[in-house]
Amino acid sequence: MDLIQAIVLGIIQGLTEWLPISSTAHLRIIPALLGWQDPGSAFTAVIQLGTLAACLIYFREDLGRAFSGWFKSLKGGEAAKTQDAKMGWAIFIGTIPIIIFGLLFKNNITGNLRGLNIVAYALIFVGLLMLVAEKIGSKKRTVEQITPRDGLIIGLWQAVALIPGSSRSGSTITGGMFAGFDRASAARFSFLLSVPSVLAAGVKELISERHELSSLNMSSVIVCTLVSFVVGYASIAFLVKFLQKNSTTGFVVYRICLGVLLLFLLNSGQLKPDTGLAPATTEASQSK
Repeated sequence: MDLIQAIVLGIIQGLTEWLPISSTAHLRIIPALLGWQDPGSAFTAVIQLGTLAACLIYFREDLGRAFSGWFKSLKGGEAAKTQDAKMGWAIFIGTIPIIIFGLLFKNNITGNLRGLNIVAYALIFVGLLMLVAEKIGSKKRTVEQITPRDGLIIGLWQAVALIPGSSRSGSTITGGMFAGFDRASAARFSFLLSVPSVLAAGVKELISERHELSSLNMSSVIVCTLVSFVVGYASIAFLVKFLQKNSTTGFVVYRICLGVLLLFLLNSGQLKPDTGLAPATTEASQSK
């Protein structure tokens, strides 16, 4: 990976990690169209630490209150009834599903599920679910009304994001709207909920794939991560403000159009499901 590729991938990661259009999908599609090799799930998890840092800084006060409330709630009593405590428990409980499913289906997530055909269907399917949520969700609840039960429900939606193309923010924002939250509140909780799982995935990949990562151009990895941080911070600020006055329909249209275009390229033979995948990933996919 050269410096130009690192900058391009960093911009893609920063723009698409928090917008409900799937960073994993774009990190698979764009390199495939440009003839680049798939950066891989390990690389993706590491550069997500850049966008995670953006989220930590942007929501530092919210996260601080949630953690403090959760910690104090362990003592019981009135401390467990505060809204900060409920937010802390919602994040804690909401993180459990993605950990469980991530461990159960790790080989699929890093293997055959990275095929471009899966990405295309996931883009379209979650886009349609988002559209339904827009139509039937009451959008009357605010983030201040979050409960641990909401955390579990939206956490299950977050687990859907393990399928490349689904989008972590797309699935959780959709789940939040189905639960009756307004768009901005659903997005805000989506960002807060992502912190533990993204951090855990990044650290895990750093440890388990350290030999693979050592073969990469580390200066490019660092540049990519820094670019994703800067662009990611800007995309968070944009989405939070955008959803206060606008719907998610534009993102729905984009997802569906991109999915349909990808299916056309696949069906016409211009791309193959395993285009750009590393040889090890392709072999693992074919052996299943």
